[in-house]
Amino acid sequence: MLFNRLNVATLRLCRQSATARSLFTASSVVALQSPARSHASFAQRSAPTTATIPSSSCLGNTVRARMVHNKGPDGQDLIKTTLFFTIPDKVGALDGVLVNIRKLNISLTRIESRPSKLTGAYDFFIDFNAQSRDQVKKVVVGFKSFVHDVNVITGDQTINKRVPWFPRKIADLDSFADNVLSYGAELDADHPGFHDPVYRERRTEITNIAKNYRHGEKVPTVQYTNQEIETWGLVFNKLNKLYETHACKEYRFILPLLVQNCDFREDNIPQLQDVSNFIKDCTGWTIRPVQGLLSSRDFLNGFAFRVFHSSQYIRHHSEPLYTPEPDVCHELLGHVPLFCDPDFADFAQEIGLASLGCSDEDLEKLARIYWFTSEFGLLREGSELKAYGAGLLSSFGELEYSVKSPEPERRPFDPDVAAVTEYPITKYQPIYYVAEGFKDMKSRVKSYADSFNRPFQVRYNPLTETIEVLDNKDKLLRYASNIRADLARLSSAMEKVLH
Repeated sequence: MLFNRLNVATLRLCRQSATARSLFTASSVVALQSPARSHASFAQRSAPTTATIPSSSCLGNTVRARMVHNKGPDGQDLIKTTLFFTIPDKVGALDGVLVNIRKLNISLTRIESRPSKLTGAYDFFIDFNAQSRDQVKKVVVGFKSFVHDVNVITGDQTINKRVPWFPRKIADLDSFADNVLSYGAELDADHPGFHDPVYRERRTEITNIAKNYRHGEKVPTVQYTNQEIETWGLVFNKLNKLYETHACKEYRFILPLLVQNCDFREDNIPQLQDVSNFIKDCTGWTIRPVQGLLSSRDFLNGFAFRVFHSSQYIRHHSEPLYTPEPDVCHELLGHVPLFCDPDFADFAQEIGLASLGCSDEDLEKLARIYWFTSEFGLLREGSELKAYGAGLLSSFGELEYSVKSPEPERRPFDPDVAAVTEYPITKYQPIYYVAEGFKDMKSRVKSYADSFNRPFQVRYNPLTETIEVLDNKDKLLRYASNIRADLARLSSAMEKVLH
């Protein structure tokens, strides 16, 4: 049976309805947690899918509030509220804020501080559960007495522009751990392993690794069974025979390196941690395990941090050349190799950065671009066509079809066109987009994303592994200063090398 990679890519890009995710992950917590509140209550918090970008155009204090309904221990409705505010770094400023917070008589579940991107200031994030909207209003009024420029964001209204929530630091990706559209342990009735209790139990065992994984930890090793290794070997050997004639030159260059450094071979399923270490050495990308299918927003948001969410379980042994969802064969043979290529790595991150805070409409267009590139893209190499999309490189049937068959239409890659092109999910693609190179793809996607109706620009800081929102003069000047320093080093290097 042909390897049905269509469902793999389709499921990966399923769009998400409103889901729960946490807004912030604590980096430094001030000890103000009420004795009546436990860390468990914080871990179980829910957050909406929209928030504002905290903007402090002046050093005056600012506050943002967001609310979402939760249930209390007695079943009563609580309103989970998060406040963001910035205070100037001066003697007594923090003491003054804490004194005023105590006067508001609220039970905090978290208070976090971190240095602000503004010079001489600190950002604060505060969570509390309110009994009613009236209490939230009273708290906001109370904050107005000691914090300037108050802006309020609720689940249904805001006086500022609202943008979808997005992670600001790499540890925020932990909030995706339980935020999956379909769990790997859950199987549809038509799945080859649906009636196999041993296989279902095994999937649950492996997905629990992803459920419990947190940023900074090593990905636990999976002791694959002989049967699982045999399944991998059948897929590995079948595809390996086609790579030399059908895969792009970048893929052909990298795969032997993975064989040498990460034990990519027919009798061994590579471990995610080993592969992640190697990719990080090459391009700074890393891999983290995932329980199942993420929404396209969450999946692409991870790209902004150079993080690829990968499954660890493998397809059912009864049909080794078929899988209805992403498995370790699709991830490691389809996606992983090109994350080791610097130009492709830059291109993929550009898609991730474009996804941060973009509208649902723009996200849908971006997801189509991802589909026609990272999943089903072709490259032109001289007079020949070669595959680089993961959906092609992990499907021996469509790999041959996409490169050699006269049937499909092949168009020059144009993100404006690809973004509005529909695609089938039950058969091979009738249309493929052919790129001239990964650098050209990155440039085109960046230009396209600049047209998004997003009121800010972002950049990734690899030193702090955070997203910097370029939304005020102070940040822009600091960014410009860094660019000037880089240009000076480039100029000096060029003089030494070229003269």
